[in-house]
Amino acid sequence: MNRILYFTLIAVFSIFLGSQITEGFLLVPYWQTLSNTEFHEYYTKFGPTIGKFYTVLTIIAVIVPITVTIYCFYKKSKALKYATASTLFAILIIVMFYGYFKNINHQFYNTILETPQLTSELKKWAFWHCLRVFFEVISLFFLMLTFNRLQKKN
Repeated sequence: MNRILYFTLIAVFSIFLGSQITEGFLLVPYWQTLSNTEFHEYYTKFGPTIGKFYTVLTIIAVIVPITVTIYCFYKKSKALKYATASTLFAILIIVMFYGYFKNINHQFYNTILETPQLTSELKKWAFWHCLRVFFEVISLFFLMLTFNRLQKKN
């Protein structure tokens, strides 16, 4: 692998991470200012678009460390341990989506939650989102260590 490819793959993962940070610092606080009715109207209108956007970014981003891990395994590189760690944290992002976010996003879209529940769930959503971003940062860190190690002779 060469430096341009390393840079490109790190940039792809970083774009995903940046979008997640933006969601956490812009969208979530905005959602928390909305009334129950306003939130459900907003989420009914924009939720599917937001979901599609993040689905594509997430899939592309998670494929990066998985592919790099396969490459390191095939090359029997000493970078494999870093690539594997990056992949594990990336997979955790997917597990968190199916373990928490998919269900609650569905409830948001179907206007199931009343005001007290919605307020509580948005706080819980923000917490889980911050944890997800933390895992993304760790995954990116290990991805960068992988590429650093790949630059050195095995």
